[in-house]
Amino acid sequence: MLQSVLTDHCYPDKALKTLTMDLGFYISRFYTKKSTEDHAEWFPMDYSPNITTEEWLALLADKRVFNTKSLKIMKRIKDCGGMATCKQLSEKYGNNPNYYNSGSSALAKRVAETTECPLMTSHNDNAKWWPILYVGKHADKDMAGNYMWKLRDELSKALDQFDLSEIPLYEEEPQAKISQGKEKQGYWWLNANPKIWRFSDIDIGETQRYTLYNENGNKRRIFQNFLDAKAGDLIIGYESYPVKQVVALAKVLEESDGEYLYFEKTEGLVTPIDYATLKNCPELEKMEYFQNPQGSLFKLTKEEYDFIEDIIREENPITPKENMEAYSKDQFLEEVYMTEERYETLISLLKHKKNLILQGAPGVGKTFAAKRLAYAMMGLKDDSRIAFIQFHQNYSYEDFMMGYKPKEDGFELQYGIFYQFCQKAANIPDQPFFFIIDEINRGNMSKIFGELLMLIEKDYRGTKATLAYNGMPFTVPKNLYMIGMMNTADRSLAMIDYALRRRFSFFEIEPGFHSAGFQSYQSALDHDTFNILIERIKELNQEIAADSSLGPGFRIGHSYFCGQAECTDEWLKEVVEYDILPMLHEYWFDEPDKLQRWENILRGVFNDER
Repeated sequence: MLQSVLTDHCYPDKALKTLTMDLGFYISRFYTKKSTEDHAEWFPMDYSPNITTEEWLALLADKRVFNTKSLKIMKRIKDCGGMATCKQLSEKYGNNPNYYNSGSSALAKRVAETTECPLMTSHNDNAKWWPILYVGKHADKDMAGNYMWKLRDELSKALDQFDLSEIPLYEEEPQAKISQGKEKQGYWWLNANPKIWRFSDIDIGETQRYTLYNENGNKRRIFQNFLDAKAGDLIIGYESYPVKQVVALAKVLEESDGEYLYFEKTEGLVTPIDYATLKNCPELEKMEYFQNPQGSLFKLTKEEYDFIEDIIREENPITPKENMEAYSKDQFLEEVYMTEERYETLISLLKHKKNLILQGAPGVGKTFAAKRLAYAMMGLKDDSRIAFIQFHQNYSYEDFMMGYKPKEDGFELQYGIFYQFCQKAANIPDQPFFFIIDEINRGNMSKIFGELLMLIEKDYRGTKATLAYNGMPFTVPKNLYMIGMMNTADRSLAMIDYALRRRFSFFEIEPGFHSAGFQSYQSALDHDTFNILIERIKELNQEIAADSSLGPGFRIGHSYFCGQAECTDEWLKEVVEYDILPMLHEYWFDEPDKLQRWENILRGVFNDER
């Protein structure tokens, strides 16, 4: 090929050694370099989540991992040839760039939690998540957007095999919210000074008015914003120093009457959004509040509002409404093995006291009963309105309410599960919420509850008290019910704090062998050995209750014998040998004759000739 274009004047040496050197230089200078650069510019090349195509397929089918939003992102990137910038996706298919940015990070976190795949080490929190899904590189100058993502090969192959036909490619244009002839919807940032007023002081749905004039009678800064706000406009609720967080969402109810602007709080955020989180986002750098924070009401563009709302929903997802299964008193009595009279007492105590402790020996079904008690009061099996925790000796106020915890090179104030659950309950004040605490007497009550000892009391629900950590007022909502469980047979546990004791009602969960529910279960098993063993257990419970060193709180619970669709002698022997007898060894460690007698009685059930 080269001979056809060469002349005698090109290279003087007939062996063409110079040509060979030039050709080698050309290849190394241009082709090899270009190939290396193309390979190196994709980041990261030294990390892999180690997820196979088959594993990606399983994840794609799991709606807890790949929700509809995630599948939309995947389908759109795939439609772009498997690589695109967030800006390109936004312009072509709809939604703002952060929809794809934050949506990908949230998806990658769910993938990591589900698979426990390795994470890339990075000082940037966001940069350790998206490499699970993509490799990336800086976009060319003539492209929309700054950074391009490319689907990992295994994920791309899985998407080729997964049915995405029901997932919309383009975002549907929302119907006009405002009819023709009216002004379009507005978006606002409302700044609250916590030293004067707080969004947490406002109940959900409560009408609040905000004066257009300060305490000196002067117009508030950017006075025109108050005049421009219209009914239906949406509001981001922010609390300034020392809180410095977005804490609520609201909407304008009525435009200003020249003196006041009227709005209502629509949602209190369970997990508030820090000022620094938003301030560091380049998408918000031109936001009116960030240009000059002096004032109260600031204008937001629709893109800015949508961007902030996306960040809010990452930390405060909306629980999808599902068809909840109804739950009735009859179902409770069928499952819990309690008499109807005691059930009515239990419901009455919880409704009137709001705080209840279920106490009893192991095996009486305290935890099982607590959750079903919540179901019965709701009339539904709605787990989204139930929180469940277990106390232990190291559990603290910082875990329960709030406290400073290490983060990177400093400390950050983080909210505990009870604080967040109270915020969640306050958002839906017309529905009951249930906070269930297992092993409540294993924790240091005064250390865990702190100032909450007063606030959880029924008569003080809705009353505000100042919290030690952030100096801000807090209240326990009236629609929150607390259910604790306490083991009365554990000699190693101290009695519950008397200050806390008077704020709870105590209900003894008894063995349910005599309940209609258990007798129905026993009849369904139709097993002679089971029937004889239950009679012996009833006799054993009578002796335990009469024992001055034990008492009724040490009786054997019915749950040891429940949950079987079919009964066998082998299963019954296991219950006796490995559940019941070890407990009796603890009860009567100093009365060997009594222990031996009951060992013979219970083992004799299986030796009787029938």
